[in-house]
Amino acid sequence: MPPTASTFANANLDEIVEALSVDEAIALTGGQGFWHTSAIPRLGVPAIKVSDGPNGIRGNHFFRSTPAKAIPSATALGSTFDPELIGKVASKLLASEAKLRAASIVLAPTVNIQRSPLGGRSFESFSEDPHLSGTIAAAYISGLQSEGVGACIKHFVANDQEDDRQGLDSVLSPRALREIYLMPFMLAQKYANPWAYMTSYGKVNGLHVSESKFLLQGVVRNEWKSNATIMSDWWGCYEVAGPIMAGLDLEMPGTRGFRSQYQMNWSIQARKITVKAVKDRARKVLDLVQKASKGCPESIDGDGIERTNDSEEDKAVMRELAGKTIVLLKNEGQVLPLQAESLKKVAIIGGNAKATVLSGGGSAALKPSFFINPFDGIAGALTSSTEILYAEGARTVKGLPTLEYEIVNAQGGKGFDAWWHSHGPDDKPVQDPIETFQIDETNMFLSDASPKGITERWTMKLKGSMRPRSEDTLFEFGVMVAGRAKLYVDGQLVVDNWTLQRRGNSFFNTGTEEERGQFLLKKGVAHEIYLEFCNVRGPAKGDIDEIILTGGPGLKLGGAPVVDETEEIEKAVAIAKEAEVAIIVVGLNGDWETEGYDRTHLKLPGKTDELIKKVGQVNQRTIVVVQAGSAVEMPWVDDVPTIAHSWYLGNSTGDAIADVLFGKVNPSAKLSMTFPKRLEDTPSYGHFGSENGTVWYAEDLFVGYKHYTRSKVPTLFSFGHGLSYTTFTFSDLKVTNPSGPDLSFVATVKVKNTGAIKGSEVVQIYATPCLTSQLTHPVRRLAGYKKAHDISPGQCVGVEVNLDKYALSYWCISENRWKIEKGVYDIVVGAGADDVKLTAQVEVSKEVYWDGL
Repeated sequence: MPPTASTFANANLDEIVEALSVDEAIALTGGQGFWHTSAIPRLGVPAIKVSDGPNGIRGNHFFRSTPAKAIPSATALGSTFDPELIGKVASKLLASEAKLRAASIVLAPTVNIQRSPLGGRSFESFSEDPHLSGTIAAAYISGLQSEGVGACIKHFVANDQEDDRQGLDSVLSPRALREIYLMPFMLAQKYANPWAYMTSYGKVNGLHVSESKFLLQGVVRNEWKSNATIMSDWWGCYEVAGPIMAGLDLEMPGTRGFRSQYQMNWSIQARKITVKAVKDRARKVLDLVQKASKGCPESIDGDGIERTNDSEEDKAVMRELAGKTIVLLKNEGQVLPLQAESLKKVAIIGGNAKATVLSGGGSAALKPSFFINPFDGIAGALTSSTEILYAEGARTVKGLPTLEYEIVNAQGGKGFDAWWHSHGPDDKPVQDPIETFQIDETNMFLSDASPKGITERWTMKLKGSMRPRSEDTLFEFGVMVAGRAKLYVDGQLVVDNWTLQRRGNSFFNTGTEEERGQFLLKKGVAHEIYLEFCNVRGPAKGDIDEIILTGGPGLKLGGAPVVDETEEIEKAVAIAKEAEVAIIVVGLNGDWETEGYDRTHLKLPGKTDELIKKVGQVNQRTIVVVQAGSAVEMPWVDDVPTIAHSWYLGNSTGDAIADVLFGKVNPSAKLSMTFPKRLEDTPSYGHFGSENGTVWYAEDLFVGYKHYTRSKVPTLFSFGHGLSYTTFTFSDLKVTNPSGPDLSFVATVKVKNTGAIKGSEVVQIYATPCLTSQLTHPVRRLAGYKKAHDISPGQCVGVEVNLDKYALSYWCISENRWKIEKGVYDIVVGAGADDVKLTAQVEVSKEVYWDGL
């Protein structure tokens, strides 16, 4: 009988640790395979499974993954300014998704700080502000863990860019480390006690975090009194001794790691590590397994099969959540909300309108169990009598769009028939396949997906046919690989990404650039599509090494009709001219914003800016909807009356956008990060990115809005900005005096709906430094917030925001402790970081020092 959760839930861990052999203790400190901890059957210790988040639960597989519910990106969740909502979503939606995947631990939330919107994974973290990040994260964690599913908060700490992420050294001051980058983790620990932490890849002030005794033992365990298990990011360990002695409990994954029996035992013999340290690390893993055994035994004791379950109730929750994350940035002339019944002709324009833009890329990417694109959502909200005109206008993709909806297999299903072949002694594929299967996707990261018994070098062959087209179409195909591939259409070689390759940054920096080729698709013909793919990297100019990509071969097939973008823009302008309303849906996708590399600019792709400007000139009721996980430049901001930022919204994207455009949802979200006018205005400009392995956090405390409010650099849209279809006023701010051990105090303010429809508004409370302080501080920082829901027209409600020592403290370098200065502090109500509405004062009668949480 395998070990069970029901038995282990009440096991005596002290006795188990005492009984562990050295080899068993070593096994517990390293993963088993990609996604599991190690079981110790002799002692009744079960294995538990972890799964990637943060905007859904993928399960075990990148390749042929289980269809999943994708919720909005973290930047979108942060924009709700609504921890209660996020907690409910985590408990009711994400926890149940984890259980459907038999996962005990979700590798989420991500609470790194957007010190630059260029960060490839900016969309995965909640905000540029540590208070907003930490409080939303705490709600996310509490929601998950209330249902017995553990949260693993990540990436601890200062993992704020992707380029050179394994080797770079983030050099930052003690104050910046404490007040900005550790703060969201600290708040999450204080209010939610996550079961696990994941260390970042890089170094902080000279030492890899996975080897930092100061951060792991000193801060997390000693100062914060956390009992969490600390694990590495995947392949985020770089030696044996350092992480063990620093307090890193679990190395993940269990493939090609440092914690093999040989290396660990050899290190013990060499006295690099001690048996006690190994058992200490094993004990923390046992802690995590026992929490999971108590919290959700069915994930451990069940059949392990991953499932999908899309209930109508869950779909409604996802749609409602997505609508509440959309930020209305501009609405001159009250173009929105639209009245569907009055519209006779609507133009829908843009490269994202019909695209499947679900989330950012990398480990956050999911296969959606369903998806509504913006075009279909908007069309569904219009009446049957409305004429809809469409033009792509300008391409927004980086790589050509995937083709899973364009290709069918021999049985008529979506995608390919596929065959896996071992290689013979001559290094050629053996004729008889080792496995035959179907693939319903054309973007495939195979990670650990190859079948048992296959040779180290292998080939996968894929065959399908294009759905017949209604007219002759010159079509462009694109192939991107980690490995090598050739694409044939009707037996003709169209794309060769095999013979000579161009190195790129796809597939977590192991892949190639996209190679393209064109083919004339004939009307009504189901052309045969055949791909041959091998997991061996091909030669490139100046690099002839052929490497077997055992850790992550990948293949992406994309394609689209060849278009003349000048003609497409002209078409878009023409239909906009005759339509009553022009809705432009543009933005980025998971190729532009992804794990593995950073953006190089903040511009929208291709000719998007030109498209928007020209459409805005011919239609005074132009609405621009931008899909992006972080900030983009908008040089056309004065050329259109209405702009909505939709982030990445998950499965219900199109319906949520339509709900806001047509007034079914009154927008109430606020920007969780500053939108700069240009990249040069950002606080980290000139020192973002690795310089010979070092990234200098030279902006120090002045991250995001703290930079703009100090330097008075004008922004495109400020942190905390967001409009409604109604209007609000703030009045009668009152603040109690700080008292008690935590210097608790309360800010109360009245919020009145002065418009014509019901709406929700966020009260944002900012604190200034002590007015007599001689130290450098931000001008103001977010200290608390509260969302007032569903205020009726004419109604005035009182809102209380609870504040405490965190609102007034700074990290005192000379004392190596938190300090609150004696004196007077301004407490500010803002409608955004740069829009002060009301001010009151509090006084602290004596200076205060404090430690811990």
